[in-house]
Amino acid sequence: MPFRTVPVLMYHHVSPTPGMITITPERFADHVAWLAGAGYTTLDAAGFARFLAGEPVPEKSVLLTFDDGYLDNWVYAHPILAKHGLCATLFIITGQLGDGPVRAHAGEQGVLPATPSHHECEAAVTAGRADDVMLRWSEVEAMQAAGTFDFHSHTHTRWDLQGTPAEVKRERIREDIAASRAALQARLGGVSEHLCWPQGYFDADYVAEAQAQGFSHLYTTDPVGQNVPGTSPAHIHRITAKDKPAAWLRRRLFLARHRVLGPLYDKVRY
Repeated sequence: MPFRTVPVLMYHHVSPTPGMITITPERFADHVAWLAGAGYTTLDAAGFARFLAGEPVPEKSVLLTFDDGYLDNWVYAHPILAKHGLCATLFIITGQLGDGPVRAHAGEQGVLPATPSHHECEAAVTAGRADDVMLRWSEVEAMQAAGTFDFHSHTHTRWDLQGTPAEVKRERIREDIAASRAALQARLGGVSEHLCWPQGYFDADYVAEAQAQGFSHLYTTDPVGQNVPGTSPAHIHRITAKDKPAAWLRRRLFLARHRVLGPLYDKVRY
């Protein structure tokens, strides 16, 4: 069969504010409407894990993933997914989420909160204003209850430990992953086996510490390769979603799913 693969798409921001790693709400709605109309099934992380283990899934399956946990995921992505009955997986930086009531989203009446650019979000977090730009736990709970997102670890503080001495690095990784696990357990009542590397970087020490704490499915930013039954869950490939019309998504998924043309595309493109 030429199409025995499940592509994993990587999103970050869905916002009308221009910026890097951002797709507009109109374009995201275009993507989701096309997926629904074309008969795609959006898997959750558990369904994707079963696929990698060899269990059957619908032929036209895809996994939509979001990184970090920005407020705009609630304001814009959530109501679009709800409208079409599709779902996505969100890797949250647990240490950056706060408390408070849910804010307005685009699927209801009310003044929508600002959704700044990626650089402005990073600056806000650095300045101690994470609540202005990141999700709240109440919004996570609402999205989980609605079935639009399932939630997993993107670590606790989004560390970058490149160049750190090995002993210090391993301890920092161990402490941070443990803190993420504890937060997910306390807030959502459980922790999955799925973790996404912050900033896409990882090495053997990162993998060893994550696996030691029960994280077996590790998500990368590596687009080269296909997720097929029997693929190591320790290296899951993801494709960056572009702020382009659904026609781009249609072509990209066709190539990503094709067992012959996909590897040829990777060889030429990357």
